[in-house]
Amino acid sequence: MIRSQQELNAVQLAAALEPPLKAVEDQLLALGVALHQQDPAAVDQAASGLHLALAAAVDHFGRAARSGGVPAPLRHRLALAGGQVAAQRESLARATASLDRAMDVLIPRLAPSALYSAGGGSERHSPTGGGLLA
Repeated sequence: MIRSQQELNAVQLAAALEPPLKAVEDQLLALGVALHQQDPAAVDQAASGLHLALAAAVDHFGRAARSGGVPAPLRHRLALAGGQVAAQRESLARATASLDRAMDVLIPRLAPSALYSAGGGSERHSPTGGGLLA
């Protein structure tokens, strides 16, 4: 049973913070499923939903922190959600880099971007229009 106004305030604060935190967790789950299913439309929708949910959660948690603090269990859950966001961002960056490498192999660039030839010398055209300079 609640014995003081301070306990009542803590319970009300936790109840107010639960919905925005749950929304973040739900959107993270939806994004993970969409990424696993490789569904671009669902990824876009879940990413947008996650962005909105994170903005709302940051707002709620910021106000709660300024008005007396956030309960430790909710603070821990928010930190876990932040870690999941970072992990998904890293996973997506790695997948993008892998795709870029595969595309470079499948579709070579028209003009080489390297400054040196395969033999190690630089390939420059002479100013007079004749052959290559080594």
